[in-house]
Amino acid sequence: MNGHTDGAAVETVPTPVGDARVTWREAPDARLVLALGHGAGGGVEARDLAALAAVLPADGVTVALVEQPWRVAGKRVAPAPRTLDTAWTALWPALTARGLPVVAGGRSAGARVACRTGAGLGACAVLALSFPLHPPARAGAAADPAGGPRKSRAHELAGTGLPTLVVQGGRDPFGVPAEFPAGTRLVEVPDGDHGFAVPKRAATGQEEALGVLTEGVRDWLRALP
Repeated sequence: MNGHTDGAAVETVPTPVGDARVTWREAPDARLVLALGHGAGGGVEARDLAALAAVLPADGVTVALVEQPWRVAGKRVAPAPRTLDTAWTALWPALTARGLPVVAGGRSAGARVACRTGAGLGACAVLALSFPLHPPARAGAAADPAGGPRKSRAHELAGTGLPTLVVQGGRDPFGVPAEFPAGTRLVEVPDGDHGFAVPKRAATGQEEALGVLTEGVRDWLRALP
């Protein structure tokens, strides 16, 4: 470990594409590790990642918040998916060093990385927060003649080969819950957008929305074999 911040241990992990950083929120009697990567538009301070890191250690889940090398280096634009996968694969041994089962997870682009790499790395399950099922619709864009999104990423979810949970906001422009393939295990956060923010006048309050998210994930983690 390289240091501590707000009671969390911070570890720098070298990868072929630069140093990654892991912030550990330890569970006193951990039974598994939940590794969470961030999205392309933000870091591990995202409200969903922070909420899970605050709640889950009390339930026996150590949370590892993983910052990709591009973010650690202060860059504003995420690299290509292959580069993200390379970094995640290289830092995986640090996530398994405790000898506990590891759930691969993340939000948005981080969820896609977890889906693509989880089985190959030996993860026991995959958690996909705000999975970007398709790019948001553009104003004035031509409709898809097939009646669906032009660039669906559903195949990444279908191909995990592992128990997989999607947690999705009810008004996420990257895909609302009803758009996901039949059979997808999914927790809907009512009124949530891609960052699980809810409008001030929504029927669901912000704390309530985050409670739906954390309870849904906790229940799913408890049921894992």
